[in-house]
Amino acid sequence: MLLNRKRARAGARARDAAERTVQWADGRLPVSAGGGLLRKAFPEHWSFLLGEIALYSFVVLLLTGVWLTLFFKPSMTEVVYDGSYEPLLGLSMSEAYRSTVDISFDVRGGLLIRQTHHWAALVFLSAIGVHLLRVFFTGAFRRPREVNWLIGVTLFLLALVEGFAGYSLPDDLLSGTGLRIAQGIMLSIPVVGTYISMFVFGGEYPGDDIVPRLYSVHILLVPGVLLALVTLHLILVFYLKHTQWAGPGRTNRNAVGKPMFPQFVTNSTGLFFMVFGVLTVLGAVAQINPIWAYGPYRPDVVSFGSQPDWYVGFLEGSLRLMPPFETEVWGHTVMWNVLVPAVVLPAALFAVLYAYPFFERWVTGDHQEHHLCDRPRDKPVRTGLGVAAICFYAVLLLAGGNDIIAHVFDISLNLLTWTFRISLVLLPPVAFMVTKRVCLALQERERERLDEGAETGQLRQTLAGGYVETHAPLDTEERHVLRSRREPEPLAPAPSDDEAPHVGRLRATLSEWYYGDRVDVDETDPEESPSSPGELER
Repeated sequence: MLLNRKRARAGARARDAAERTVQWADGRLPVSAGGGLLRKAFPEHWSFLLGEIALYSFVVLLLTGVWLTLFFKPSMTEVVYDGSYEPLLGLSMSEAYRSTVDISFDVRGGLLIRQTHHWAALVFLSAIGVHLLRVFFTGAFRRPREVNWLIGVTLFLLALVEGFAGYSLPDDLLSGTGLRIAQGIMLSIPVVGTYISMFVFGGEYPGDDIVPRLYSVHILLVPGVLLALVTLHLILVFYLKHTQWAGPGRTNRNAVGKPMFPQFVTNSTGLFFMVFGVLTVLGAVAQINPIWAYGPYRPDVVSFGSQPDWYVGFLEGSLRLMPPFETEVWGHTVMWNVLVPAVVLPAALFAVLYAYPFFERWVTGDHQEHHLCDRPRDKPVRTGLGVAAICFYAVLLLAGGNDIIAHVFDISLNLLTWTFRISLVLLPPVAFMVTKRVCLALQERERERLDEGAETGQLRQTLAGGYVETHAPLDTEERHVLRSRREPEPLAPAPSDDEAPHVGRLRATLSEWYYGDRVDVDETDPEESPSSPGELER
């Protein structure tokens, strides 16, 4: 009895202490407001995990990157190698290359951490790219998420810069070749190109400053900006609420899913350990970037079959496909064969990515808030544009390895290059038209299912002696999803007092292009009035 009273008094004191602690914290921090945040709903769908994979790959990058900074020496001072890797003994190399080889062979666990770091970088960029595609194809970039789309595209651009800077740090023959190409791109910029090259490299190429400068960019500048933008991105996801797929009970005014705590936090934590585990296994069993096989960088040597990481492979392909074309202007040579594919093309691609949400809103006249995801088939033009862009990128990526493809398959390099050039022009519009037709065909098939019901595989004999297949009503969820598609009418030309006549005509033409080909769904629901057996047997 006495023991129970002591326990009760101890419990009361603990509750009082906890209450006072919460009150103290609530007076200084948003503790009460955080309670509602912990119950925030997160919709469930596998496609929503792509952003989390990118986030957790970034966490692995930070953890392994901090470890690598303890052993890497960002110096281009020339030394003679005398380490444990015998094929390099006696060779002159930079301290950056020497320290990277030492990490790989002389530091316990160094090769595992270095390769895990490299794999995490590739997965990080891949996850961001696929996540951007998911957002694009589902229309999750529309109001009120335009700013978050801009942040996502900026994150992808910064991740490209971060990856290239880290890839160039070891100062091996492969990364040095990439830096040489980067310097050539800088020199192709008219008027200011030579100044940019001198500023970046600290003098004549290759100079002694590029690795220390890239090191500062790689471990301080770009990661700091990435951390800030990732934090802002997550804050906006919380503030604007998560998008969700259409279904019974899901509207633009609510969010249906698991609460953040404990269900979502538990699942997300499990995903983090899965990502960490997979990246660690890849670092242990899948060799990547074996710099000891390439050797230290020499400006007068280029290795055979040198290929960059995939995320800059499209630049390599664009350089290889551009015909030789130069122009003399006032005694200066403009290298169009480098400037267009390596400067103008990437700038145009990212400009299109930044501008697309505002372009679609202007063309369609859609200023409503959207919290439900579009199915790609419901937006044929947008989906067609996305598939065309993927085909354009794929051709450039394959062209970046045209010499390897020609060597492995014993194909003429000149023939292969011209094949890629023609494909770059013809394949995207063909992909757009085919994708649009497929989307419209899928919509037509779904309208038939709404009108006739689902096929049962059972045959019935009609009064005329023929046989027809019976149809069953669709289930409630599928019917709701199919009937949630509503396509707006194309815009009419704006009155002359609102817009310039030619701008209004252009907008109306583009709107007709967007919504002219359509498969509308009837407003009346056939499930509300049961059909007769004869109607179901059509």
